[in-house]
Amino acid sequence: MMKTLIASACVPVLLMACAPAATAVQNASTTVVQSNAMPPHFPKDLSPAGVAAADDHLALEEVQGTEAMAFVAEANRKSLGALTTDARYEPFREQAQAILTATDRIPGVSFLGDGLGNFWQDGANPKGVWRRTTLDSYRTAQPQWETLLDIDALAKAEGRDWVFKGSSCLQPDETRCLINLSDGGKDAVRVREFDTTTKSFVAGGFDLPEGKHRISWLDADTLLVATDFGAGTMTESGYPFIIKALKRGQSLAQATEVYRGEQADGGYGVSPMVMRDPNGVVQAVLFSRPLDTFRSETWALGRDNKPYKLTLPTRVGVQGMLGDKLVFSPDEDWAFDGHAYKGGELLAIPFNLLGEMRPRIAYPRNAALVFSPTERQSLQDVRVMKDGILAVISDNVVGRLSRFSEGENGWTTTAIAVPDNMAVSLGSSSRTTGRVFVSTQGFLTPPTLSLTDFNTGATTELKSAPAKFDASTHVVEQYEATSADGTKIPYFITRPREMKLDGTNPTVMLGYGGFQVSLTPAYKPEMGKLWLENGGIFVQANIRGGGEFGPQWHQAALRENRQRAFDDFAAVGRDLIARGITSPRHLGIYGRSNGGVLTSVSITQNPDLFNAAVIESPLIDMMRYPEMPAGASWIGEYGDPRIPADAEFISKYSAYQLLRPDVKYPRAYITTNTLDDRVHPGHARKFAARLGDQGHDHLYYEDTVGGHSNDADPVANARRWARHYVYLSQQLMD
Repeated sequence: MMKTLIASACVPVLLMACAPAATAVQNASTTVVQSNAMPPHFPKDLSPAGVAAADDHLALEEVQGTEAMAFVAEANRKSLGALTTDARYEPFREQAQAILTATDRIPGVSFLGDGLGNFWQDGANPKGVWRRTTLDSYRTAQPQWETLLDIDALAKAEGRDWVFKGSSCLQPDETRCLINLSDGGKDAVRVREFDTTTKSFVAGGFDLPEGKHRISWLDADTLLVATDFGAGTMTESGYPFIIKALKRGQSLAQATEVYRGEQADGGYGVSPMVMRDPNGVVQAVLFSRPLDTFRSETWALGRDNKPYKLTLPTRVGVQGMLGDKLVFSPDEDWAFDGHAYKGGELLAIPFNLLGEMRPRIAYPRNAALVFSPTERQSLQDVRVMKDGILAVISDNVVGRLSRFSEGENGWTTTAIAVPDNMAVSLGSSSRTTGRVFVSTQGFLTPPTLSLTDFNTGATTELKSAPAKFDASTHVVEQYEATSADGTKIPYFITRPREMKLDGTNPTVMLGYGGFQVSLTPAYKPEMGKLWLENGGIFVQANIRGGGEFGPQWHQAALRENRQRAFDDFAAVGRDLIARGITSPRHLGIYGRSNGGVLTSVSITQNPDLFNAAVIESPLIDMMRYPEMPAGASWIGEYGDPRIPADAEFISKYSAYQLLRPDVKYPRAYITTNTLDDRVHPGHARKFAARLGDQGHDHLYYEDTVGGHSNDADPVANARRWARHYVYLSQQLMD
């Protein structure tokens, strides 16, 4: 199937003990490396001890270890020599920096009290300034900004590498805010109370030490805090399982416990959620207790200040309160009051019916069901307003905007006009005024920011970003590939309109395929400038494991079914080749974080299919990932390799263990950050080291500053993108 959208002027790896030869075997959907002998570093047994015994690079898991940092220094020297001396590097860096620090970008804003707040980075303020303006001023071509907090000046004054990680302000006035500051870009933050009226930190105010906190305002003098309260208060993943009420002036040791999970809990730690009405009055206090990456219990604080469990599904997304109703979306099929609900639907049910002591009232299905997606639709973004619900619906991976209102006979849906064939996302909302920021963008269409009035459905454009590359010669198309099990896998291709189908087109393919994350059409200005303008083609694959078609699309590739995501990605690559768009010589792949699992497995299972792989901030050693922080929080996604049955299926794809010296792999580029406290740098280091041990040409670069998000410094980020595209040009164009 092919649909023109925009125009502008497994087979598992087989492990058997016999002869040592390794060969590439191809079928209609995928190619996997098969061998009659185990790779030389494959564990003799799959127990944690056996896996560790077979690992000759455990020292590289020590983040700041002497051996590890010596390895990084030498690898960086070689990779910078190969990339930054290329004649394309400096033009790429300059172009990327001009884009990332441009002052004509749309300032992203959120409602802040009576005005709008914005965090802004540019060449003059690489660390950024937190500032505000009025809505009327923002509507003008040159808004008048008032600086609230200058992060560059703060970092200089305090001698810290502060990175702004957002704010949380107490409603409804939003004059008291909690500022999250990361030292160097890590996920862990220090939290300090800030007064927007005096534009200063509050003397004697709330000040929490560095940690991976979960915090909500309860009232002006009380926070609900989940954090590290000392020995024995953190899970194996390094996240909190205790929530306490912290009063102004108290130390963490003096805070009062209000909820406790268990130390063996999985996921990302307990979280408090304070539900307020449009006037800021507390309606409910909820606690989420993760059981694993995706399953959780939802508890509420009773009138007696004791928690009780709600009768919600364990896979659920809680969206907010609409009057006396809790709005939520189950991510699994669920039965309530004798009615069946499908995973991915949007529901609104009176809060008092969800408690264990609920009244004996049967709630009608038509009153509870707000929205039910079709097979190729999914719920992507939700805002609960004062008089209804606004939601973005993905329809075959492009966005639609819908307004839901409750009537006597159930819920009615009204479509709100947005541009066709675009990604649609919701920003900050004001329940008191009924306004929501809405942004749209496409692969060749720069972002536009609008303001939608929920009550009238009227949408007013506020800002439109200028084009950052010449898209006049390109088109976007959507195709489908057929995966190994017959499933149709959609993908987008952005290409020159006059492209020849001769298999010589340099093509980079992006994939993710995990954690129910959807890859939607997005304007990537650095990609357009550094890649498309130079003759490259960009492909975005919507493989299983993502959320493009709801929770079922995600859960189809969980745990023992992970091979489906790899098969899907390979199927898209083969479909591109079958159409004459590219060839293995000119096909590269890019993935980061969970996408690093995808790309590392892709080159080990299909080494003949690709000639380049950017493997960034990756998970790779899937046999030891729970041993490296914060890996144990992802067991719900991948399984637990410390359990024999799980180790069996994980071992069939874990790229670190399956590397072979007798297989020719594409020259990969592996890159990460030393201070990444979300995905441990040991994954990338060890994979690069083993490639080197086996004599495989590769590049490894580790930035010694910045964290997983690459949001610390746009100037450094420009260097990052320049390295990426120099490498891709070398592999796919030269």
